[in-house]
Amino acid sequence: MLRIDSIKLPPGAGTAELTAEAARLLRVREQDLLSLRVLRRSVDAREDVCLVYTVEAAVRDEAAVLRRAGRKVSRAQPAPAYVPPAPRPAPETPPVVVGAGPAGLFAALALALAGQRPVLLERGRPVEQRKADVERFWATGELDLSSNVQFGEGGAGAFSDGKLNTGTKDPRHRFILETLASCGARSDILIDAKPHIGTDYLHIALVNLRKKLLELGADIRFGSRLADLDIRGGALAGITVEGPAGRYTLPCSRLILCPGHSARDTFAMLHTRGVAMEAKPFAVGVRIEHRQADCDAAQYRQYAGHPGLPASTYKLSCHLPDGRAAYSFCVCPGGEVVAAASEAEMVVTNGMSEFARDRENINGGLLVNVTPEDYGGDRDPLAGVAFQRRLEAAAYALGGGGYRAPAQRVGDFLSGRPSTGPGRVTPSYRPGVTWTDLRQCLPDFVADTIAAALPLLGRKLRGYDDPDAVLTAVESRSSSPVRIPRDGTYQSSLRGLYPCGEGAGYAGGILSAAADGLRTAEQLLNFMEKESI
Repeated sequence: MLRIDSIKLPPGAGTAELTAEAARLLRVREQDLLSLRVLRRSVDAREDVCLVYTVEAAVRDEAAVLRRAGRKVSRAQPAPAYVPPAPRPAPETPPVVVGAGPAGLFAALALALAGQRPVLLERGRPVEQRKADVERFWATGELDLSSNVQFGEGGAGAFSDGKLNTGTKDPRHRFILETLASCGARSDILIDAKPHIGTDYLHIALVNLRKKLLELGADIRFGSRLADLDIRGGALAGITVEGPAGRYTLPCSRLILCPGHSARDTFAMLHTRGVAMEAKPFAVGVRIEHRQADCDAAQYRQYAGHPGLPASTYKLSCHLPDGRAAYSFCVCPGGEVVAAASEAEMVVTNGMSEFARDRENINGGLLVNVTPEDYGGDRDPLAGVAFQRRLEAAAYALGGGGYRAPAQRVGDFLSGRPSTGPGRVTPSYRPGVTWTDLRQCLPDFVADTIAAALPLLGRKLRGYDDPDAVLTAVESRSSSPVRIPRDGTYQSSLRGLYPCGEGAGYAGGILSAAADGLRTAEQLLNFMEKESI
C-alpha cells in the first residue's frame, strides 16, 4: 500500500476528483488504482480555502510506482494497533468502577474484555432518562440534582460538542474511535482531523456501549452514588453505596475512581477519609456567542456558506503582560449555550452542538487561568471547589433566580455599562438570560483579563470582539479543581484506589479521559497479576 499526503482539493470536490488527483500524484491511470481509502481529512483556510486529504492507495507494481511518484507519496506504514487486556480468571471480589463518563466506561470495557465482570456505579440515570431530565431543566428551571448535564451516563461530555481532539499519539485513541463508531457514532470520526460525535450521535453510542458492557458481564448500577470508603490497614476493603433501595455495603479491594470534575461531595468524602489530594490550576470565565455565518465569513471568505465545508470553528489564546492568559475552550460550532448546574441555586454554563452543527450561533468558553494561589489552594485542597461555588452562586443571584444566566453584549462589557437587550446575536441559553453587568459576578482579575483579551483575540479572528457578541456567565467547570495523586501503579495514597480521568486531574476531554480509563484498567490488571504470582 502507498500513502499520499496533502492532497488539496477545492470545496465541493468529491470522490471522482480525489481519485483523479491521487492517480496524477502516483503517475498512473485511474483504472490502475485497485483501491483508495481516506485516512485523514481536514480544512485548510489559511490562504486559499481547500480540503486536505491523506489517502492510502493500492496499485499494481507498487515498487515501480513508488520510484517514479512525487515526494508526497511514501510506502504506507501500519499504525500500531491497541490490543485490549487478554481474558484472565475473574476474581472472587470483582473490581468496581465509579463513574460512567468516558474514563469509567472505557475502564469498565477493558476490565470486561478481560473477563473481570466489573461493577460500574453511576450516581445519575441512563442517557435516555437523563436526556428527558435535562430537557425539562432547560425548559422549566427544575433541576434534578442527580441527573443533569454533569451527572449521568456519559458524564459531562454527553451534553457537549463531542469533540475527540487530542494533542498526543496513543494507539488507544484509534481503539476508542473505532469502538464509538461501532456503537453508532458517525464513521467520519475515523478520518476527520478534528473529529466530533455531536450530542445526538453520542447518546446513541452510549446506549450501544452499555449493551456491549452488559453482554461482556459488567454489572451496571444507575442511581448509585459512592458514599463512603471502608479502610483497613491503609488499604481499601469495601465501599458504601447509596442506591435506589437505600444504603448498602459492597466488598471492594480494587476501585477505579472516575468521579468527573463536578463530584464535589466525593472530593469532600475522600478528603475526610485522608486520601491525599491537592489543589490544581484550572480556568473560569464566560461563554461567548457569535453568529455562525459571521465566523464562516471571517475564515472561509468567498467560500462562506459553501455546502462542501463544515461549520467553521476556532482556537484562540493570548498572554497578557501581567502574566494572565485567556483562551478559547470547548468551541461548539452551530451549537447552543446550555445550563449545566448540578447544585441548587448555582448557575453554570457550557456549550453543546449536534453532529450537523447547523444552529444559528457558534459559542465557546472564553476562559482565564486560575492558580491555587488565586483561591487559597496552597492551604486547602478543596479551596478551588469553594471558589467555583462562589462564582456560580453570584451568577445565580445576578441572573435573578430560576437558573437564568446573566448576560452582556461585548460592546457594553468593554464600555463598562450594563446591557439591556441583545443586538444581532440572539443568546441561545435556556431557561433564558438576564441582561446585566457581568463584572458584578466575576472576580476583578477575571473580568479585567477578558476585557484586555477581547480586542487582541479580535485581531486574530475578525469579529471575535464584535460589540453584539454575547457573553454569558459563568463558565466554571472547564476542568477539575483538584488532583488525586497516584503512583507508578496508578494507585492513590490509599492502596486499592485508582484515581482516573478528568475529575481526578488526569485528562482533558472525552478522548483523553477514555484513554486514561484504559490505561488505569491495564495498571489494575497488571498489579493484580503480580500479586497472584
